[in-house]
Amino acid sequence: MNQPRTGTGKLVTLAGAALALTLVAGCSGGTQAAQRAVNAANRADQAASRAEAAAQGAQQAASTAQAAASRVEQAANDAKAAADRAEAIAAKTTAASGKHHIMKHHRKVRRHKKSS
Repeated sequence: MNQPRTGTGKLVTLAGAALALTLVAGCSGGTQAAQRAVNAANRADQAASRAEAAAQGAQQAASTAQAAASRVEQAANDAKAAADRAEAIAAKTTAASGKHHIMKHHRKVRRHKKSS
């Protein structure tokens, strides 16, 4: 958001033009009007500076939020991968346990047949 402050520049130019017109016209309250115009231009410039600072703050907050969202997404992907690995290990363990139980059962059956 580092754009030139064109709005402020226009306000200062307008204030300067108002000051010049007031001085050229030679009004009796010309000095007061000129001072009011300068004051208004200064206030506008300060407001533009505050708005620019607020815009930069908002941009930084948006960048921070984006980075946080990326970290959350990465954590979710890591958690899913861990869950997938755990599921694969559980499936292998269950399959191996069942196979072991079946083999043990067959050995018992064979021993029983031999002793009979």
